Amino acid sequence: MNLRIRTHPYRRDEVSTALIALLPAIIVFGVFNIIPLGYTAYLSLLKWDGFSIERQFVGFQNFLELLSSTYLWNSLKATIYYTLGVIGLSLPFGLLVAILLNSGLKGQVAFRTLYFLPVVTSTVAASMVWKLMLDPGSGYINVILREIGFSPPAWLRDTHWAMPAVILLGVWKRIGFNMVIYLAGLQSIPREYYEAARVDGATSLAQIRYITIPLLAPTTALLIVMAMIDSFLLFDQVFVLTGGGPAGATDVIGFLLYRYAFRYFDLGKASAIAWIMFIFIASVTLIQWRLSRFGTKEIA
Repeated sequence: MNLRIRTHPYRRDEVSTALIALLPAIIVFGVFNIIPLGYTAYLSLLKWDGFSIERQFVGFQNFLELLSSTYLWNSLKATIYYTLGVIGLSLPFGLLVAILLNSGLKGQVAFRTLYFLPVVTSTVAASMVWKLMLDPGSGYINVILREIGFSPPAWLRDTHWAMPAVILLGVWKRIGFNMVIYLAGLQSIPREYYEAARVDGATSLAQIRYITIPLLAPTTALLIVMAMIDSFLLFDQVFVLTGGGPAGATDVIGFLLYRYAFRYFDLGKASAIAWIMFIFIASVTLIQWRLSRFGTKEIA
């Protein structure tokens, strides 16, 4: 006589208890995330200034007009430029600082605090200070450059130097965050790997190349995705430093959304821009996640 015992991984009362416990978080997530997301999708199909009672349904016309507009493509170009600059500079410097702090450097707590201060500093306040420092006439940076014999650029007023100046502020703000995350990743790597490498005669650079960097690949992938998301949400430092200028050189997509919503009062196109940002970020995040999983399997 064969007896089949049917087992359930979770009992009904346990699921009910879990749902009750999660209900407040689900409500908050729905109110502040799901509902606004759906409402933004609805607004992207309208032509509406945000004030009038009448709302004209235009379907996907907002998306089509944006995709055929030079403003959107210029903003995407500026955003990608900023993203590549911040990622390309902040990741190596953040890893370098993390490695130095993880090597037993004296005064680690003070250095961690010093490098992390820009992360918790108000972006608007930091941007105001940087704007004064980069002033072409009396800014400290140009004064120092002139003193040592260089001809300094106009920085925020020059179409070639405005975005690099914004990138430098972004890198300064992000190095400390990358350092903390990398430091946590470094401390999770077993010391036996490095001891075995030293026994085999591996130099410090070889250990970093063949042990540290491969094992930190998931951490690096996470930091890249987070930096990309933050770059597409960039607004405040561009608003303070350049206002999107000069000649659209720093007109990132977050600032373009602000212009359509609060200067042109075209909430339909602003919502469409928000959805374009969402689709782009979600697609790149998915690709990066798949690549990081593949890289992790290869390392394993």
